[in-house]
Amino acid sequence: MAIASQISPEVLGAMELFQGLPTSALEAVAAVARLRRVPKDLRIFAQGDGGERAHAVIEGAVRIEQSGSDGAQVIIRFIRSGEMFGTVALFTDGRYPADAIALAETLEASWSEAELLDLIHKHPQIGINVIRIIGKRLQEVQERVRELATQDAEHRVAHTVLRLAGQAGHSTVDGTAIEFPLRRKDVADIAGTTLHTASRILAGWEKAGLLATNNQRLTIRCPSEIARIAEDGAG
Repeated sequence: MAIASQISPEVLGAMELFQGLPTSALEAVAAVARLRRVPKDLRIFAQGDGGERAHAVIEGAVRIEQSGSDGAQVIIRFIRSGEMFGTVALFTDGRYPADAIALAETLEASWSEAELLDLIHKHPQIGINVIRIIGKRLQEVQERVRELATQDAEHRVAHTVLRLAGQAGHSTVDGTAIEFPLRRKDVADIAGTTLHTASRILAGWEKAGLLATNNQRLTIRCPSEIARIAEDGAG
């Protein structure tokens, strides 16, 4: 499939990184963007690599996962269309803190550090957006830490499923479907539990008709009941 040589200002304007920019600024952003279509399962960058570019998903989805010193991997978050990733390396130690892997065929845009800093200098709204995005993600991390400290596995899995539905869910005749492939290990990692425990919980919910899975695609059939389980753990 051919790739357009440039992103339209309309597409850029809908992205979290460039919201609030006038058309002239969006055209400047598009002029220096590098577009690349990435096949499923390709590693876009690896943990520890030099962070030379800021990335954003135009179409598709990306999994961000981090490895510990023992080699164990954990999912940090998923990046869907319209979201940025890899940018934090440009503002910290210059190294990507995690791997980025395409969950499906993905169209990504990227900007070099010099290009992004020049755009921020010329259009300060981009810098404000970066701060807002990082703040929102920090808030999510804080919520996950609180859940780990105060709730049991079932409640954490419920929060995880609802959070993913809120970030990447769309309505279907069967319920709220999460738009990218989702392994049970992914849910376990984000919820901070074991694969065995997450699988047991999800299988129980599926048997009860609360959700359904098909080819790693999860659909929440009864969001209100999943929300009730999550809220029961809030006290």
